[in-house]
Amino acid sequence: MFVYSKYGQVYAYSTNQGVKVFDANTLQQLCEIAKENVIDFWLSPQGSYIAAWERPSKREDGSANNNLTIWDVKTGQEIAAFSQKAQNNWNFQWTDDEKYCARMVTGEVQFWESKNAGKAVWARLKVEGIAQYSLSPGKAPAIAVFVPEKKGAPGVVRMFSIPNFKSPLSSKTFFKADSVTMYWNDLGTNLLVLTHTDVDKSNKSYYGETNLYYLAVAGNFDCRVPLDKEGPVHDVTWGPDSKEFIVIYGSMPAKATLFDHRAKPVHEFGINPRNFVKYNPQGRTICIAGFGNLNGTVDLYDRKTLKKINTFSASNASHCEWSPCGRFLLTATLTPRLRVDNGFKLWHQSGSLVYEEEVEELYQIGYRPQPVSLYPMRSVSPPPNPIKVLPAKGPAKSTTAPAGAYRPPHLRGAAQPMTLSERAAALNGVGKGPTTQRKVVGAPVGAKAKNGANQKKESKKEVNNKPAETSNLTDEEKQKKIRNLEKKLRQIRELKEKMSNGEELAPAQQQKVATEVSILREIANLRL
Repeated sequence: MFVYSKYGQVYAYSTNQGVKVFDANTLQQLCEIAKENVIDFWLSPQGSYIAAWERPSKREDGSANNNLTIWDVKTGQEIAAFSQKAQNNWNFQWTDDEKYCARMVTGEVQFWESKNAGKAVWARLKVEGIAQYSLSPGKAPAIAVFVPEKKGAPGVVRMFSIPNFKSPLSSKTFFKADSVTMYWNDLGTNLLVLTHTDVDKSNKSYYGETNLYYLAVAGNFDCRVPLDKEGPVHDVTWGPDSKEFIVIYGSMPAKATLFDHRAKPVHEFGINPRNFVKYNPQGRTICIAGFGNLNGTVDLYDRKTLKKINTFSASNASHCEWSPCGRFLLTATLTPRLRVDNGFKLWHQSGSLVYEEEVEELYQIGYRPQPVSLYPMRSVSPPPNPIKVLPAKGPAKSTTAPAGAYRPPHLRGAAQPMTLSERAAALNGVGKGPTTQRKVVGAPVGAKAKNGANQKKESKKEVNNKPAETSNLTDEEKQKKIRNLEKKLRQIRELKEKMSNGEELAPAQQQKVATEVSILREIANLRL
């Protein structure tokens, strides 16, 4: 597992021995937390502190161990430790400027000045029955607390200014709320509260019932967001300008609606099988997609005109995010949700596929966060030339590849994809090296020339070693590989059938069709 701080200054990842923390700019290690049982960890917004939660355990005398620990990232010094049984709501929270930090306990939220965390409590917000809390972003931090309904009394969300806890700034009561999800806008001035019930008493939904409410921190406005299609709320997102939000809601096919800063509907994106929505960081392009149990269709819209830019398919994707520059959309298929076809694809904001790569086991992927100020808003530009992945070994080919996205050569032929451990070793210059080399505009060409001098020798060695590569597989591994390859052949046949019907294929689809012969050859080798 890895995480970045909110603004991308600090990066951390966990191992079996603990957590390592790095300066994301220089990659210099800042500290190492020697804890073998860390289940989850989190960095403060500016990356000054790290919190880690371990599975609860007891001392010999029966008392609970301190399993929630806070460290100073620069020094690696432990500054606070607490006993925290539940993993839910365990996360120690900080204000955006890291001046204050907070932790929820029974009946109250405790606050400290961050530099004195773990010492005498600086302030307390007492709320009987509190179940959840959330600190706002922005320059004037607030806290929202949730108390679920109980014994006929409605649930309630209250907002307070920090540290003025005598009276709430805003309050909203509602029934049908066992738990909530809170969505702050980036300015921290408004809050969307998505309420959930464990059971839908009307029996219309197996997953319980949801409702959406809008609250202004200033206390001058609150309402229930008017959703005119029955069914659950699938996704909610604020626009980067904090003045609008989009909701996908209703039984499938769902409805997607844009609301203004007073929760009034201003545009409808239609009714489709969709459950995901995300603006790019600049707010110029909107992604509305259907992932999970849906077919992976992605619609891209220009926010300025609200017209659809393109539609494409990212089937089996379980992760989706925009690049910090706002020009590229990343989709990925991760394990353990899916054990096959793991990998990632990079799409231009116009909808064109510019790169894809298969990975044998892909557990996590993500961009390093960057300030939007580094990438000002721009119009939707034409897609760039596809990123070419050149073979680091093997003879030069005289045939010209189809235009469009390139699949790395080691994934086209009989070579096996590298495992994560092999990839890590390659990045560190140890063990099996990468079989491909990505060509980046402006990169030095010395490495290419150096590799070219030994191309014939390496090619001969590679051909001689290919039968051994196959023979090293167990029968079970061979059958699994054959099944995956046969699946690709079925996909290719479907694409060829589209071609025969006169349908024009995308560049990436053309590239897939071009791999048919190599796949057939690989299957034949595996069956020998």
